[in-house]
Amino acid sequence: MPEDEEPAYARFGNRLLVVCEDVVYVGIAVALVVTAGILLVAAGEHVVTLVGQRSQDAAIEVLDALLLLFIVVELLYAVRTTVAERKLVAEPFLLVGIIAAVKEIVVLAVKAAEDAGKGSVFTDQILEVGVLGGLVLALGATAWLLRIKEREPEETD
Repeated sequence: MPEDEEPAYARFGNRLLVVCEDVVYVGIAVALVVTAGILLVAAGEHVVTLVGQRSQDAAIEVLDALLLLFIVVELLYAVRTTVAERKLVAEPFLLVGIIAAVKEIVVLAVKAAEDAGKGSVFTDQILEVGVLGGLVLALGATAWLLRIKEREPEETD
């Protein structure tokens, strides 16, 4: 057997691990699809409530549910990309982080508007919105730098 060839047991073990990895990823994908379905139904129920009540709270619940659904769908895309490329790709996860932070900013901004003038509660909420805004900028800059890096030609030895 040549020195650079893997032994048969190593090739078999590697194939077995690839299959196990794929099974786990499929399980994660199925769980995400089920979660997305549940969230879609919940968002539909909130829309019906919104039409009946015409309240700001119902509108926020709809937006919250839809943004959470968007996060789940982006996670599903990240899993699919990981399986297709056989490597962990950072950009979809950065996008999920941005969406999650924006979701919290929206919810906190509405709560902060309700708590305006209530002292430390309002201050804490506005501070949290600012920190989340900084996080969005940092994640966005990271995604941008990754795209620039991907466009650069590979260095050769």
